[in-house]
Amino acid sequence: MSYEENLKLVGLSNGEACVYELLIQNRAMQAGDIARRALISSRPLAYKILEDLVTLGLVEKIEKPGKVALFAATHPLHLKEMIEKKKEATANAAVAVEGVLGKLISDFNLVSGKPGVRFFEGKSGMKAVLEDSLAASGEIYSYADIEAITKYIPKENEENVKQREKFGIKKKAILLDTPFARKFLSDYHRGVTDVRLIALPGAVPFQTVMQIYDNKVSYLTLGGDNMIGAVIEDPHIFTMHKYLFEYLWNITPPFEVPPQEKAGVTRGPQFEEL
Repeated sequence: MSYEENLKLVGLSNGEACVYELLIQNRAMQAGDIARRALISSRPLAYKILEDLVTLGLVEKIEKPGKVALFAATHPLHLKEMIEKKKEATANAAVAVEGVLGKLISDFNLVSGKPGVRFFEGKSGMKAVLEDSLAASGEIYSYADIEAITKYIPKENEENVKQREKFGIKKKAILLDTPFARKFLSDYHRGVTDVRLIALPGAVPFQTVMQIYDNKVSYLTLGGDNMIGAVIEDPHIFTMHKYLFEYLWNITPPFEVPPQEKAGVTRGPQFEEL
């Protein structure tokens, strides 16, 4: 029975799979004999393959004074260990790439001149969009439906707020002036976020969060099983939304809690909104 195809699926090259199978089925052998029986074109190439297999832990080199070195296969369970090491290395690589992916995309978009767009789904996607803003170098501007946030992503929002407070990332947020928003803000901890309310008669909650920061505009559409998110990176789109937000912010009066509503404060910093 030949194991070569299975061994190649594990990650071995053609030569490595052939040599390992040969050694599994035979006692320790010299490199010259291995090259000949495995139909390897040269002894140097055979040595290279054997050295790689030794590094992987699949072959051991047996050396005795005054004798030619022999090579023998190690226990096949080392294949499983090799796979586990590759899984760990892949996981570490994924973490490393994730840590710089946003910056890599940003640099690429600036050089290429093309808007970068990333899409996300589900609660994990909402968390990823929120986490992207934690790398903001300056103040974040946001439009938010606070009722939808507290209903659909309360834990994700709470963790994001904690991280934002930890990093000292400030935010200005504009919310619709609704009974829910006013009740929420009646015992609201300002922390690193300032909020203003806009009154739009007849407007219904929009179940969306929009954030503006670092040449990016991100969106979260909340509600049931159809939560989607997007991060658009483009300096022109960013600048337009930044100017529009600043205009609206400047013509909107600061929100002040009426004195009669300040009694009975129970919320702490962890309950700050987006």
